[in-house]
Amino acid sequence: MSIVGGLDMHRKQITFDYVDTMTGALCRGKIMPADRLTLREWLGRFADYGGSVRLVVEGCTGWRYVVEECRRAGIDIHVAEPADTASARGPKRHAKTDKLDAKHLRELLVQGRIPESWIPPEQVLEMRAKVRLYKDLRDERTDWIQRIRATLYHQGVPALPGGVLAAGNRAALEAGAGLSPAGAQAVTVAVRQIDRLDTEIDALLAEIRSFAAIQPGCKALQRQYGIGKLTAVIIWAELGDTRRFSASRHAVRHTGLDISVYSSDGKRTRGHLARQGPPLLRWALFEAAKSAAKRTSPDHAYYLQVAERAGANRATLSVGAVTTPCASSVTRRLPRCESWTSRVCLPADQPWWRRGWLLRVTAARPAWTARIE
Repeated sequence: MSIVGGLDMHRKQITFDYVDTMTGALCRGKIMPADRLTLREWLGRFADYGGSVRLVVEGCTGWRYVVEECRRAGIDIHVAEPADTASARGPKRHAKTDKLDAKHLRELLVQGRIPESWIPPEQVLEMRAKVRLYKDLRDERTDWIQRIRATLYHQGVPALPGGVLAAGNRAALEAGAGLSPAGAQAVTVAVRQIDRLDTEIDALLAEIRSFAAIQPGCKALQRQYGIGKLTAVIIWAELGDTRRFSASRHAVRHTGLDISVYSSDGKRTRGHLARQGPPLLRWALFEAAKSAAKRTSPDHAYYLQVAERAGANRATLSVGAVTTPCASSVTRRLPRCESWTSRVCLPADQPWWRRGWLLRVTAARPAWTARIE
């Protein structure tokens, strides 16, 4: 006996559609509520099927616990890429319900047409959660700083020298000089929130840096100019196993730093960033590429060439797109056991990952692009 089925996930329920390929028996229904314990109990019905159960779920919020529970039950679970799964329906409009979505996933699995998504190991999932939490905390801290600046400007307080949080400005903020009672209260609350966030950020950043100091893939990435401990962990976690990319351009496509172009009958619209990959990965690559503005950077000449034509921002994005294939090559050449483990130290050998890469920039190419050979 063999079971093939699809799971359509929502916060309140999971719609399932599976078929017994031996008897042709079809079973449909809903799993409510959609939580780990309920799903584990539902998966118990497949205990007598051994390893002949295959299920597929879309890679949307909640896929992690579904994959973990299916693997715990010995079920072969697949994660489908949501956008490609939707496009597999074809251009013709069809009715859309949860039952039809589950059926569509099951049919794609039977036909062998599932657009597979890479399922990261638990260690990668945990570090992804940590670095994304760090970025969220940083963004919240920035929002509070901007709120203080807006409050000061709105009430006509002169700009503080050296920035809002510079040494010596804290006393002025807490005193509320030049502010109304409500404005002083808003600034005081914002300062307390920033202090709270600083405590959380410092503890989380220390944990991320400690991981970067022992993880072989992160240590190899840090040998590349401009990549530090924080950005190395982000690139390592968000880029994932680069062996799944058959070409460097596929890695760039994953980051969303490639250029989307629409051309028809000799007409070509202006290209723009695809931005279809993880936003945090693009942020880390952009931060690492900022170092190209330094004279000691190996990409400084290319950075200046693009900056002269298109500006510093586009030059940084272009360097970030060039950094992606190099980072992909770093982790690809590591032994598989060293790429994803934090207990094996990388031997101090020659910087092999930089040899063989030749960056060639041609004036005929768009300002965004570079060719790596």
